[in-house]
Amino acid sequence: MAVYTDVADEELATFIATYEIGALLSCKGIAEGVENSNFLLHTEAGYFILTLYEKRVDPNDLPFFLNLMQHLAAKEISCPTPVANTVGELLGTLAGRPAAIVTFLEGMWVKRPRPEHCAELGAGMAALHLAGADFAMVRPNALTVGDWRPLFEQCGSNSDRVQAGLSAEIEKELGHLEGRWPKDLPTGVIHADLFPDNVFFLGDKLSGLIDFYFACTDAFAYDVAICLNAWCFEQDGAFNVTKARALLNGYTKVRPLSEPEYEVLPLLARGSALRFLLTRLYDWLSVPEGALVTPKDPLEYLKKLRFHQSVESVKSYGLDL
Repeated sequence: MAVYTDVADEELATFIATYEIGALLSCKGIAEGVENSNFLLHTEAGYFILTLYEKRVDPNDLPFFLNLMQHLAAKEISCPTPVANTVGELLGTLAGRPAAIVTFLEGMWVKRPRPEHCAELGAGMAALHLAGADFAMVRPNALTVGDWRPLFEQCGSNSDRVQAGLSAEIEKELGHLEGRWPKDLPTGVIHADLFPDNVFFLGDKLSGLIDFYFACTDAFAYDVAICLNAWCFEQDGAFNVTKARALLNGYTKVRPLSEPEYEVLPLLARGSALRFLLTRLYDWLSVPEGALVTPKDPLEYLKKLRFHQSVESVKSYGLDL
């Protein structure tokens, strides 16, 4: 259950009263997600999502996230739209935590994406990139190549408790990526966490993108690389080239990739795999005993990293260039 902060009924009712969404009819904690406490609200005006931002979210980043969602929604990107309270604020305080209410999106995430889902995701991601082109705020990526080594050092030799030799393998990969990471690719707002559980569908059609709390300013192609890792591997660890081709074709029909972006995509995919390997590794080693959240397996991303290490060109992702 990913609800870290309990909210008293009276306190919640007082908070809801500062919004013009009618009286609260019901409130239910949402089990999915690991970063924040989320609740499904049913009020006289309909359904909404209440989020309490926990300690891992920097409060200084919240204006970027909330204003970005508002900007994208105005550009007809289907995403949660922050609801302003009666004094026009998007952010409030509840149970000692920063809190916001956003609109509810219809749809479900798919546990086993098919190629048609990957194509929809690619097109939706490209539309997001284009819609964010004139968003004025900037947030540097807090989990990019320069942040990986400090994160790894926090894990230290404990990495080998997860798998023998893991520490040396990560050290070698860090050295490879740090010296080659590209700096001059087309850049703008990216989601940076478009995993299947953050993408809603109605049937085979994408109905919305959620959870923008890793969004940042970075290379568009890096967002694509994250999605290759998140959407195009099967449960047994095999890479599905049909899904990759569908994802990339869906993306490029909306926003064509440049030649330099194609060339570095395998390197960006390696970096993306290492980024999620390291954050999962850190969580695996840091979650206190008895915690209600089960950390995700870091070794899933070690397998993905090893696949991308074997890739010689973007042709391995299903494209003939």
